[in-house]
Amino acid sequence: MKKLLFSSTAVALAFMLILSGCSSKKKASSINPGRKSTATGIAYNKKSKKGKEPEGLQVKDFKGQPAGPNLVFIEGGRFTMGTVEEDVTFSRDNLERTVTVSSFYMDETEITNLHWLEYLHAIQKDSSQEFYETALPDTTVWLSKLSFNDQFTEQYLRYPGFRMYPVVGVSWVQASDYCKWRTEAVNGEMAVRFGDKAKKSKSGGLGKKSKKGAAAEAPTVKVGGRLAIESGNVLPAYRLPTEAEWEYAAKALIGTQYMDENQSNQRIYPWDGSSMRKSKGKAKGTMLANFKRGRGDYAGIAGHQNDKGTITVEVYEFPANDFGLYQMAGNVNEWVYDLYRPNSFQDVNDLNPIRRNDFLDEEKLYDKKGYNSLIDNNLRVYKGGSWNDVAYWLSPGTRRYLDQDSSTATIGFRCAMIAIGPKGKRKL
Repeated sequence: MKKLLFSSTAVALAFMLILSGCSSKKKASSINPGRKSTATGIAYNKKSKKGKEPEGLQVKDFKGQPAGPNLVFIEGGRFTMGTVEEDVTFSRDNLERTVTVSSFYMDETEITNLHWLEYLHAIQKDSSQEFYETALPDTTVWLSKLSFNDQFTEQYLRYPGFRMYPVVGVSWVQASDYCKWRTEAVNGEMAVRFGDKAKKSKSGGLGKKSKKGAAAEAPTVKVGGRLAIESGNVLPAYRLPTEAEWEYAAKALIGTQYMDENQSNQRIYPWDGSSMRKSKGKAKGTMLANFKRGRGDYAGIAGHQNDKGTITVEVYEFPANDFGLYQMAGNVNEWVYDLYRPNSFQDVNDLNPIRRNDFLDEEKLYDKKGYNSLIDNNLRVYKGGSWNDVAYWLSPGTRRYLDQDSSTATIGFRCAMIAIGPKGKRKL
């Protein structure tokens, strides 16, 4: 009887294992699509009879979208966009509304002087002198008739001590051009690293010379200096973040969540609380951002400059927010993609909102030519507050605008990129 019971139990367990094995069969995914088409059963990556030329659809290995240099993954979601501060300017141009933002990537820091010098170096070799000159930041933004900031005009961009300070004097147009160049530069580097014929030299590096001094074999690079998009080793375009993306990333409400889809509080700034100082820990009482504390007070007193700088500071100087982004409040304002309109909150979609032109809110309605408004199709939004702004402008919901060809000593930028499919776990 015991033997029979044991035998029946063993059979039942075996049957359960078979069923679990069937149910645990992996389903096709973007990263693991399988060896055959789930629609036709035809094998991928087939070779011709001669075994040389590929035949049929070639499905390359894919480990997910890699995070480009300096980029941080921002998981998308729903949030309440708009100002949570008292509207002291009575602009009423960013009223609260609920929107959803798709996942994306964003630079963890503002673009620095060193990044911009790298850009200038590259285009000086590959572009016309005319374009190179248009890419130069306006260093005269530091000049003032009644303020002695003359030293920054010559020193700020190029002196090594300012390397990791945010670049300023850059217009919206120049920032957009930088994004285009960066896309080509990063994808060109990926083509070198992941090209079909890329081989390491004897010294172990791509493109390095061997011990005998012979150059390594150059990898094959597709037209335009990038690989085919199907390879998975091509990044989407770098660009300026949309206003919604920037505000979502700055608030970083992921740090206020509890239980299921609940948030314990809204945020006035990229950190909890209404204070500009750290509320606990060893650094309690220290400032959390670089801003103008009051009339004539840019940094505090000698020996204890609480916000660490009278003008800009290095991009890693203050703690990151809950998304891992540095200086999303203070230091410099940042350009975003959007065209400025005071009524955007009424017009844009509630999924990935953006205003890229004057659709539904035409330029002619504002009568700039008749001097009844400053609004036209060249105004771009900037956000975040700067070293020269009071705390009010450090709230992510506040917004201002400037002509896209203008620049100041208080505006810089950072880049963003869409996130496609499964989040990649590899770094470049």
